[in-house]
Amino acid sequence: MELDAKIPAGPLEEKWTKYKSTCRLVNPANKRRIEVVVIGTGLAGASAAATLAELGYQVKAFCFQDSPRRAHSIAAQGGINAAKNYQNDGDSVFRLFYDTVKGGDYRSRESNVYRLSEVSANIIDQCVAQGVPFAREYGGLLSNRSFGGVQVQRTFYAAGQTGQQLLLGAYSALERQVALGNVTMYARHEMLDVVMIDGKARGIIARNLKTGGLERHFGHAVLLCTGGYGNVFYLSTNAMGSNVTAAWKAHKKGAYFANPSYTQIHPTCIPVSGDHQSKLTLMSESLRNDGRIWVPKQKDDPRKPGDIPEEERDYYLERRYPAYGNLVPRDVASRAAKERCDAGYGVGPSKMAVYLDYASAIIRYGKAAAHKQQLHDPSDDTIRELGKKAVNEKYGNLFEMYEKITGENPYETPMRIYPAVHYTMGGLWVDYELMTTVPGLYALGECNFSDHGANRLGASALMQGLADGYFVIPYTIGSYLADEIRTAPIPTDHPAFETAEKQVRDKLEKLMNIRGKHSVDHFHKELGKIMWNKCGMARNAQGLKEAIEEIRALRKAFWEDVRIPGEMDELNPELEKAGRVADFLELGELVCRDALHREESCGGHFREEYQTEEGEAKRDDEHFCYVGAWEYKGDEAVAELHREPLNYEVMHPTQRSYK
Repeated sequence: MELDAKIPAGPLEEKWTKYKSTCRLVNPANKRRIEVVVIGTGLAGASAAATLAELGYQVKAFCFQDSPRRAHSIAAQGGINAAKNYQNDGDSVFRLFYDTVKGGDYRSRESNVYRLSEVSANIIDQCVAQGVPFAREYGGLLSNRSFGGVQVQRTFYAAGQTGQQLLLGAYSALERQVALGNVTMYARHEMLDVVMIDGKARGIIARNLKTGGLERHFGHAVLLCTGGYGNVFYLSTNAMGSNVTAAWKAHKKGAYFANPSYTQIHPTCIPVSGDHQSKLTLMSESLRNDGRIWVPKQKDDPRKPGDIPEEERDYYLERRYPAYGNLVPRDVASRAAKERCDAGYGVGPSKMAVYLDYASAIIRYGKAAAHKQQLHDPSDDTIRELGKKAVNEKYGNLFEMYEKITGENPYETPMRIYPAVHYTMGGLWVDYELMTTVPGLYALGECNFSDHGANRLGASALMQGLADGYFVIPYTIGSYLADEIRTAPIPTDHPAFETAEKQVRDKLEKLMNIRGKHSVDHFHKELGKIMWNKCGMARNAQGLKEAIEEIRALRKAFWEDVRIPGEMDELNPELEKAGRVADFLELGELVCRDALHREESCGGHFREEYQTEEGEAKRDDEHFCYVGAWEYKGDEAVAELHREPLNYEVMHPTQRSYK
């Protein structure tokens, strides 16, 4: 199948404007007769459901949580990017576009990224109108802070809980439409298959997680807004419920999966403390805005951080990347931390951590506060107290979270951090209109692949989710639905619904009837170890080949020996987990295959065989400047690779440098 990205003709900066002016429309009376299914109610799903309902479509929204407010978008801490240039420091739509493409190591689609940059400013206005309490300067203007991979301040934030506040804004818009009867909300429901009729997505099979019952739901179009697949690594910063199931079921019905090996390792995570852990906790990248990262210059230094004098500290990011310092992109910062720890300079009990230190920021803020209060010759203690107060105003909840988890006060001693799996840049392949290779099936937000290339810049996930939901899909979905106005709702007793439901039931029964010896978590942990050790921060051909065989063997063992207590037709969290882990066991192999075929290093995909003399990622633009989109060929068959060439009209790929 030829991949047609449907990129509009014309200059880059005019593509989206021209598209909006010429795309097909559905008139208001016809919109009321069209049903749209939205899976997931995080930022992408809630904003899409609310906006489409506001336009007049009849929307059914599904989430497996007990409320849309619990979507994983709530966990985003640091902020959301937008090219408003409030700081007057040289930002622009083009600079946001440039930074995003460069940050993704020239492996994203140019037209989609430019559109994202264009609509970014609208998102802030939309959210302010909804009452999102962004941080403000003393004079009332919205405040900005710095994030990795950029040299301007463009990140809008609400303390360390930006995702929560943005989600509450989208949730409010969604609930307004629920109250008006334009959205029907199905909480505690999980999509387990896409229903295909005449080659188009026409609905879903969902499981009511409270009763265990299977349900059929029709839709003229289906939108997947279900987040990323980082939990294929078991330990990650994702919520434990985050999974790949909806996207994977779509993949098995014909939606190509693009760049699955592009997974992001976040540099500022609380280090692993032992085998008992089931998830990891992220410390926001915004902390790199003011914090300084260092390790002792002496290997295996036994001293406490406060006892190590300044001249015996290695601020290695500032040393290696003077132009960006602590604000290099996430992939660069993560590999640098790994390199220092592997070389024997790590800190903490495990020696697999580095320090994130706020001492100098506290002094800097304290001196500024003393000047404001016209305190002449303040004592060091006064400066420190004023500085702590200022830091608390910006980052207080993050510092509290760290202290609760570790028992250490980060105002007094540096935080210990280490990289961890966070975000997935890969996802379902979509065209410019956000449609997958299955007609009528769309993917929004982290669920698709389109905007971040091989590495996402911090604070761009919230930007993409809201851009797709509020400002992109309301236009692009009309191109498809304009042809569906004569399609009457298809009854759910149609044979295609019956067949799909039977397939779902058969799989659930098969899982329940295994009655083996090992828990679902046992297999998930084993998968995670394989993925982290052989397809994590660094990969090589030998390790990837071994991982593929090990995952295949583990998958076989899972289907022979997993134990799921309880019954099928009732509330059964272990059965929910089992279905998701079964999908991770298939996805894991594809992630490794994609990493193996891509014989280059780019962004978060670091093949040890392909690096510069200085240990940086070495791309091969001649052979790999494309999107790798995989077509499902059967449970035991090897997926087929399709390529979408990446044609850069404006950006000319060069070796990334943050020095």
